[in-house]
Amino acid sequence: MTIVFTIVTLSVLGILSAVILYAVAQKFKVQGDPRVDQVEAALPLANCGGCGYAGCRNFAEACVAAEDLTDLYCPVGGQACMDAVADILGKKVSQKDPLIAVIRCQGSYAHRAKTSLYDSAPACSIAASLYGGDTGCAYGCLGLGDCVKACKFQAIFMNPDTGLPEVIDDKCTACGACVKACPRFIIELRRRGPKNRRIFVSCINQDKGPVAKKSCAVACIGCGLCVKACPFEAITLKNNLAYIDHEKCRLCRKCAPVCPTHAIVEMNLPELKAASEPAGVKSSA
Repeated sequence: MTIVFTIVTLSVLGILSAVILYAVAQKFKVQGDPRVDQVEAALPLANCGGCGYAGCRNFAEACVAAEDLTDLYCPVGGQACMDAVADILGKKVSQKDPLIAVIRCQGSYAHRAKTSLYDSAPACSIAASLYGGDTGCAYGCLGLGDCVKACKFQAIFMNPDTGLPEVIDDKCTACGACVKACPRFIIELRRRGPKNRRIFVSCINQDKGPVAKKSCAVACIGCGLCVKACPFEAITLKNNLAYIDHEKCRLCRKCAPVCPTHAIVEMNLPELKAASEPAGVKSSA
């Protein structure tokens, strides 16, 4: 009887505690804004973090709480997604050009000779912390594929012929995961451009000209010829390295032909009749 009484008593206490907890929870519960669920449903639900938030739910909450959507953008869903969010919330959204990841390194096996052998954990982050790399260029791609591992959309792969990563235009969502994963910062998000056409300096080597050229045949040597050739002031020269501002570039194509090392890459542009493709240099990244 003692055991039965104990069981009954504990059961009654458990039921009463549950009822009390339920009543308290209902009394003090906070009603969520139903628009958060609506905004979340309009998002691609990739939870990639490309928007700057931990996940799509957090981004949806930020959109609802914000006065306007000027500083909020989902790179995976793009402008159409943000327009849908703006319609749900009745807020203004800024128009932004779609971006894409580009590889700012052409240091393939043919252009950069190996000077040492890396024999450790196959990770760029580890290799970058150990030494300057297995070639003479201390700035270029390490070729161990951290960017590939970071991409959730299978939009980047390592080319076995060049030892460099390549971006698949149709799959890239500009989430920025590969940019964060690269310890050498050779990956950049740039404007996708009309018809996927874009021009950029595919090099980040900041060594002086002779040193850079010795370590990589297609390195930028900081000669400044592209700066002089650009009629839109879209190219600047800093720390022995040229850089093309994708917001100012008008794809006039006057810079690439004057580059003596072919460090400037033209993506998805037709061949110039007067220009000849340099041997061994690909116009893609």
